[in-house]
Amino acid sequence: MEPHAGIPLPSTSAESITMLAHYYRGELSRMISWRDRLDRTTNWAIGALAAMLSFSLSSQTAHHSVLLFAMLLIYGLLVIEARRYRFYDVYRARVRKLENEYIAAMLSPTPGNAHMSFGTFSEELRTPMFSITLLQAMARRLRRNYFWIFLVVLLAWLVKTTSHISDGHTRLVHTANEFLENTAIAGIPGIAVLSGVVGLYIWLAFVMFRYALESQELGPGQVHV
Repeated sequence: MEPHAGIPLPSTSAESITMLAHYYRGELSRMISWRDRLDRTTNWAIGALAAMLSFSLSSQTAHHSVLLFAMLLIYGLLVIEARRYRFYDVYRARVRKLENEYIAAMLSPTPGNAHMSFGTFSEELRTPMFSITLLQAMARRLRRNYFWIFLVVLLAWLVKTTSHISDGHTRLVHTANEFLENTAIAGIPGIAVLSGVVGLYIWLAFVMFRYALESQELGPGQVHV
C-alpha cells in the first residue's frame, strides 16, 4: 500500500526520530490506559468479594449461596479482565520492542546500530493481531491475582458449609450428610452444588497450569504484569 500523496513521510533522521518519539508516547499512553482498566477490574473483584464476605460471615443464619454468587461474579470479572489483558499485551509488546531494540541501543555505553526490524513492525501495525489467546490471558491473570481471590472465597464457603447450628450453638459438621445438607440450595441437592464448585475449581486449575505463558513468550526481562 503506497502512502497518500498528500501525506509526506520523514525524509531526514531528525524527522524520523521526532516521529518515533511521538509514536512511542502514543503507544505508551494506550498501554497505560489498558493497564488502568486491568487494575479497575481487579478492584471490582476484590470489592465485591469483601462486600459478600462481610454479609455472609456477619451472621450465622446468612446463606452460603451468597458466596456461590461471588464465585460466579468473580469468574465473570476474570473473563472481562482477560479480554482487556489481550489488548494491553499488544500495546505493551510494541512499547517494549521500541525500548529494547531502539531506545536501549541509543542509550548503550557502547553505541551500536538499532537492530529493530521496521519491516516487521510495519506489518504488525497494518494488520494488528492478538498475540495470546483468551485462555492464556485468563491463566496469566489467575497466576497474578485471581488465584488468591478464588482461594479466599472458597475458604469462606467451606467455613459456612462445614458449620452446623445445633441448639443455638455452632459446631463443625460430623457427617457427610450434614455437609451435603448445608450445601443444598432450595430444590438443588447438595451433591449437585458441591459438584459445581469442584468443577469450577478444577477448570480454573486446568486453565492456570495448561495455558500459562512461558517467559520467552512475554519478551525479555522479568518485569511483566
